[in-house]
Amino acid sequence: MTRPEEGKRLIITVLGHDKVGIIAMISTILAEAQINILDISQTILQEFFTMVMVVDTSGSQTDVVTLRDILTRKGEEMGIKITVQHEDIFKFMHRV
Repeated sequence: MTRPEEGKRLIITVLGHDKVGIIAMISTILAEAQINILDISQTILQEFFTMVMVVDTSGSQTDVVTLRDILTRKGEEMGIKITVQHEDIFKFMHRV
């Protein structure tokens, strides 16, 4: 598998109360947009669900603003907070 082009990776973070269907909802939206999940880490901290995904958008026609809007709206419907950032912005914000 080849590495995605620079600038085509996004970081998606999720935080909220744990409930059935969070991962299914997000992965369905990504699959419909032809966005590949490269890495995923999720855990439950007491009753709180947390997840970080690295995704590749190089095969998608969906722009980041549209994806962010879709995931934000669906997250609000489920009572969870979903953020979407370009990988380079995420790296810049979290550098030491």
